[in-house]
Amino acid sequence: MSIRLRLTLWYTGILTATLLILALGLYFFMNYILFSGIKTELKDEANYVLQRVRALPTVSSQGFSFNFELEGRNSIRSSKLLVQIVNLQDGRKFRASDLIEAGIEFPDVTPSKVNCVLAQECVFDKVKIDGYDFLVYNAPVYPTAFFGPKDQPIGMLQAAFFVGQSERVLVLLRLVLTLSMLLVIVLAASIGWFLARKALRPIEQVIAATNQIEKGADLQRRIEYQGPGDEIGVLIETINGMLGRLQGAYAELEEAYSAQRRFVSDASHELRTPVTTIRGNVELLEKMWKQMMQAEPSNLPAVELSLEAMRDISGEAQRMSRLVNDLLALARADAGFQIEKRELAVKPLLEEVARKAQMLPRSAEWIVGDLSPAEDISIYGNQDYLQQLIFIFIENAFKYTEHGFVRMDALRHGGQVGIRIADTGIGMEKEEVPHIFERFYRADVSRGQKTGTGLGLSIAKWIIDEHQGSIEVTTSKGEGTTFVVWFPVAHGSGLEGGRESSHSIGEGNEV
Repeated sequence: MSIRLRLTLWYTGILTATLLILALGLYFFMNYILFSGIKTELKDEANYVLQRVRALPTVSSQGFSFNFELEGRNSIRSSKLLVQIVNLQDGRKFRASDLIEAGIEFPDVTPSKVNCVLAQECVFDKVKIDGYDFLVYNAPVYPTAFFGPKDQPIGMLQAAFFVGQSERVLVLLRLVLTLSMLLVIVLAASIGWFLARKALRPIEQVIAATNQIEKGADLQRRIEYQGPGDEIGVLIETINGMLGRLQGAYAELEEAYSAQRRFVSDASHELRTPVTTIRGNVELLEKMWKQMMQAEPSNLPAVELSLEAMRDISGEAQRMSRLVNDLLALARADAGFQIEKRELAVKPLLEEVARKAQMLPRSAEWIVGDLSPAEDISIYGNQDYLQQLIFIFIENAFKYTEHGFVRMDALRHGGQVGIRIADTGIGMEKEEVPHIFERFYRADVSRGQKTGTGLGLSIAKWIIDEHQGSIEVTTSKGEGTTFVVWFPVAHGSGLEGGRESSHSIGEGNEV
């Protein structure tokens, strides 16, 4: 839920509660004003009549009872007062002539109603008789001392006023208040939404500007604001200051990174020549010493010692040469070097790699699996870099597989062709898999045991990305690792079928 909507809802809710309280207060106040005067007048008129009620004792076959009558000609002063007296003994009703003419029947008086009236809890009643609204005043009628105890009523006086006009006023007031509240709430919500939008518009500008900066990576842009120096103005000023500091830090970082890339690239280029020279001279010396050994067998121990030293120098020079070449490849990747690609047949490439892999130093068995899925399949790529990519995985597999086998085969799925290199080597922990393509990263189990720089898989990842490919890794600790490299097919036939899933024995971890 947006801040604008929450502000509008809060504002509308508070306004609605306030208007509801005011409307209820006004309604009950008007109800009190209208009916308090009517109740006072009705009570006075009813008491005036009550003073003129006479209870006349009668004796009949049914027993002793009372009849009621009004004494005097002006016993009812108000022309709008309707009067009825109910005999509580036999339920007979004694009604004034105007009540009879009106044909109005008051509610029956029950014993519970009598008790309620005596307790002063329901002296006044609002009733609807024949669809008309009346306010009824109830008062007990007591006998004289000669005919019974004065605390036991013998009748009930019911005096009523017609209050339909007052009720219509209250109904109209309810309608007016309801419609007015709805109109005010809708109007206030609309105005509140507009004002909230206007107040929060600078924040929308901040969001839009920051999104543009984020997408365009242009840290020179600043958020424009021409409003007052309120909280939003302070926020925008702070963000602009932060962008300025980020721009400076980013410029310094970019400059340092560019200098580092230039250094790596230049150093790699510069180191290739002396390393090549060292290797060439060492090989030349090695040949010369071998000739000397054949010419002068007496100097054999010294010559063998010298040859061993030269072999060490040659090995280290070769390792340094590989490191320099790796650094040069990564420097090209950082510099945005684009690999030149052309349409390339996959199966001949794999067959050539399989033939050359037999010559690599290894202790595991080298198995060339089924390469037929790559038959008549072509991809857009660079042959030299793709060979380098496959050899990186094969050499790693040989390096970490002392027993068992290393196998290469081909897979096919839809518009992709896969190259799978599987081994039965030491495997990896699942926590190590996400880091294996980081530069200079080497799994803990291989550190100090196997030679290497930790750059091979980083270069492989760069080559895969340059060929719009993807890679799957499945590994299990102590049981081996499987790499599957997928490339989009440029041209080929027979692409139906499902992708074969790579798996490993035991607990596997796949990325």
